[in-house]
Amino acid sequence: MTETTWICGVDEAGRGPLAGPVFAACVILGSNCAITGLADSKKLSERKRTLLAECITRHAKAWSIAFASVAEIDQMNILQASLLAMKRAVEKLPLAPSLVLVDGNQSPQLHYPVKTIVKGDSLVPEISAASILAKTARDAEMLRLHQCYPAYGLDRHKGYPTKAHMQALRQYGITEIHRRSFAPISALATK
Repeated sequence: MTETTWICGVDEAGRGPLAGPVFAACVILGSNCAITGLADSKKLSERKRTLLAECITRHAKAWSIAFASVAEIDQMNILQASLLAMKRAVEKLPLAPSLVLVDGNQSPQLHYPVKTIVKGDSLVPEISAASILAKTARDAEMLRLHQCYPAYGLDRHKGYPTKAHMQALRQYGITEIHRRSFAPISALATK
């Protein structure tokens, strides 16, 4: 890899929850950046993710984080919103990537060469790093939203459809941060 060849990893976080935006991140580690412990963010503890996110933002050659809103998720569907968040993240990068490696089998429309890699967040360091940044950024947003909607327990389940979250929805109703296009929310909305 020459110094002008930049491999960019891209991943998203938050496709499954009933609440909050979907986040995406992209990372260019660069040839001199070796970060120990990179892995799929879902396989790391919250503490380990936080430590790795700090290391990534300090040592990576370039990185960026973006999101798609709940309104965008409801308007276009979660897949398209995830791809939009990925596109926004790549477009925010301060360096133009030579190749964009995307976790999964779908990729956003970009003006760069793109390759999708199923389970890339476990196989490619750049995608693992992006997975960690996307997850920590989304978790931070859910903690912020918890301050606005404390009755829903967003600090614990981060918007996923847990028993406690479903009970809070039945008790307190749907908020503006809930994804109305998701079946459990739309079912409650029609009651």
